[in-house]
Amino acid sequence: MRVCLLTDKPDHPLFAAAASALIEAEHRVTFLNPDTGTGTGTGTPSELVTPDDLADVYLLKAHTPRALVLARFLEAHGARVVNSAAATELCQDRSRTAAVAEGAGLPMPRTRTLDALPEALHGAERPESGYPLMVKSRHSRRADLVARVDGPAELRDLAATWPDEPVVLQEFVANSGWDHKLWVIAGEVFAGVRPAPVGAPPDGARSTPLVRDLPQSWTRLALHTGEVFGLDVYGVDVLDREGAPVAVDINAFPGIRGPKGAPAALAALALRRSRPGPPAYEA
Repeated sequence: MRVCLLTDKPDHPLFAAAASALIEAEHRVTFLNPDTGTGTGTGTPSELVTPDDLADVYLLKAHTPRALVLARFLEAHGARVVNSAAATELCQDRSRTAAVAEGAGLPMPRTRTLDALPEALHGAERPESGYPLMVKSRHSRRADLVARVDGPAELRDLAATWPDEPVVLQEFVANSGWDHKLWVIAGEVFAGVRPAPVGAPPDGARSTPLVRDLPQSWTRLALHTGEVFGLDVYGVDVLDREGAPVAVDINAFPGIRGPKGAPAALAALALRRSRPGPPAYEA
């Protein structure tokens, strides 16, 4: 069997370990960076892959525009792609993500969408109250905007720095300074704790808290998120709001580091998705 990972980081611990497990089982594993390909040509899909010689399954870690074009090309020629191009693209748009989550009853912060951040300084879009609030780039990508804003002066400074940025404004969810990361691979939930991207861990915290047994409500939220968004490999960033979980971000195929068993789960998913039949995970 042939597995191809679409990524610019083939040395990522998750992929390296999953690839080793597949190779040990005598499967062929290749890596392809959709943005560079082989280093020749313009990098169009037909230059990167041969439609009559496709891999059995492609794992779509790269989320760039070229990666999505390639994924759609592969799907159009009958290839199996995990996650699908449509599901991956949906999760990159925080506005659409919030709308879909709200329609499905998933707990997420209230969200407003602006075509450009300076709109928040004027008229009906100006937040007269409700500080602090979160300001995020509408389109999730590396080095995007994620900031806590505590008042009008901070909002003006941020708008001056990001004058053309489409954004979402979200209510701020008070937290301990730690993000709970729930990673799901084909219905198996893994957990980790990371410093929150906004704010800092409590003073005096010297080490990351241990992840103990997750509340069932958190696990249910993580699994239901995959059902709603059509994802096999994904992450849900969760904060605790008065004892109830709130999903503050949903990511297709995140970089999962740390939890034991994740590489084996990814390798097993690749094998299952390479065969005809239903998806690897069904509710």
